[in-house]
Amino acid sequence: MNHSMISSAVTMRSLQQKLDIMSNNVANFNTAGYKKKTATFEDVLTNIKQQPEGFRKEGRLTPIGLTQSWGARLGQVKIDLSSGTLSQSGLSTDLAIDGQAVFAVLNPVTDPNGAQAMEELYTREGSFQLTFRQGDNENAYLATKDGLFVSGVNGQPITVPAGYDMRVDEQGNVFAYKSSEPETDAIPVGQIKLMQVIRSNYLEEVGMNRYQVSPDVDRNLVVRDAFAAGALERGISVKQGYVEQSNVNLGDEMVELMMVQRAFQLNSRAIASSDTMMQLANNLRG
Repeated sequence: MNHSMISSAVTMRSLQQKLDIMSNNVANFNTAGYKKKTATFEDVLTNIKQQPEGFRKEGRLTPIGLTQSWGARLGQVKIDLSSGTLSQSGLSTDLAIDGQAVFAVLNPVTDPNGAQAMEELYTREGSFQLTFRQGDNENAYLATKDGLFVSGVNGQPITVPAGYDMRVDEQGNVFAYKSSEPETDAIPVGQIKLMQVIRSNYLEEVGMNRYQVSPDVDRNLVVRDAFAAGALERGISVKQGYVEQSNVNLGDEMVELMMVQRAFQLNSRAIASSDTMMQLANNLRG
């Protein structure tokens, strides 16, 4: 009875964690660029209990021993980077990725020596804007809504001369042009850096639909340059004037949610049943 209570209590904690993950997926159903998370479980501990010698019958095919588990725990939370639906916005600064890749954005940080540096983060949300940096009125920088610069393939921010509009082709090449002078050739100003994720389980969420590579993992084992790796052959391209919606399937999430709730309820009843049996045993009179 103690074993059943421990096993059910441990499993309920893991199921509660999965409910939290799924609730977060449902809550971000309408969040542009959001990538759902999936959870996997693993045994906490498994014992083999020996059965009496009477079970050793001639011709027995099944192994001797009774497998006893001590519940399940949350093994891994994985980010699903599959594409969501592309919604047309008509804004030239809105970009979406068709295929398995992420944008690289530059986050200003202070290194251990106290110097300013740029940390590379990754996102699928392409609701960008052109903004000016303080002290620089000649160039507009392609940036996220909260001001993080979009990285080019050279590791520097993508800039567009002031007064120009921008055009982006499927390979991420950015061109600046004046809408008032359509006959003038567009000026190439850079190429957007796209990274292909090789091992998404080594990505850590840092908020605002952004991810970073775990500090203790070699970055080259997790992400690689998408265009250098033949992005077009792999079906990766940039779509200008589109915003990617979340890849959460509300129907699938609700079905999974009901299954997890039923499993939670089953373990809760198992604890109640074990408690009742322990009360009966304690009240027995010799």
